[in-house]
Amino acid sequence: MTTGRIRLLFVDDHAAFRVPLAILLEHESYLLVVGQAGSLAESRALLRDIAGQIDVALVDLQLPDGDGVALVHELRVENPDVQTVVLTADKEPIRHASAIEAGAAGVISKSAHPQEIVAAIRRARSGELAQPAHEIVALLRLAGAERERTREVQATLEHLTPREREVLALLAEGLDNKAIAERLFISAETARAHVVRLLAKLNVESRLQAGIFAIRHGIGSSK
Repeated sequence: MTTGRIRLLFVDDHAAFRVPLAILLEHESYLLVVGQAGSLAESRALLRDIAGQIDVALVDLQLPDGDGVALVHELRVENPDVQTVVLTADKEPIRHASAIEAGAAGVISKSAHPQEIVAAIRRARSGELAQPAHEIVALLRLAGAERERTREVQATLEHLTPREREVLALLAEGLDNKAIAERLFISAETARAHVVRLLAKLNVESRLQAGIFAIRHGIGSSK
């Protein structure tokens, strides 16, 4: 293995993007792509063979068999000497925040100029942040706020009775009180009472908002 070069693992499921960029990166005399993978499974298999030969991993977030954030976390835990840079087309800030929390040195857009990607790789290899510090701080704050929202949602759901969860799932289907009553074999008045209590517990103002809450948190159907 050539020494003195930054050794890269490149994980992206779009070979039409990954392969040309890998070739372009190797035009830099100090970069060497030692492995390429198109999925989590391929990455894990490759890591068993070359884990000690990698300095930086360039990882996409959207992989065909899972979330790239999982790979970022595994690399931090199992290969702490490897620095990770996320290279993605995903524009969701919360996804970027999850990657940073998982251990990524930064998140770079796939639309970035190749020299920006190269610079991010070099910074990561040097133990520096791969994107501006204020952006990292903002993402970490976002991740913290999201965790707090998740805790609040979980606490709210834990205070729902089994029947209220059933009613909430039916609201997600867009059913009115009469249809809910028929589905659950209860009176329309009882169904209405359940809905009123649900709106209060969820701190929402309408049946529509309750239904959206249910869908967003995996209760009921998005149809």
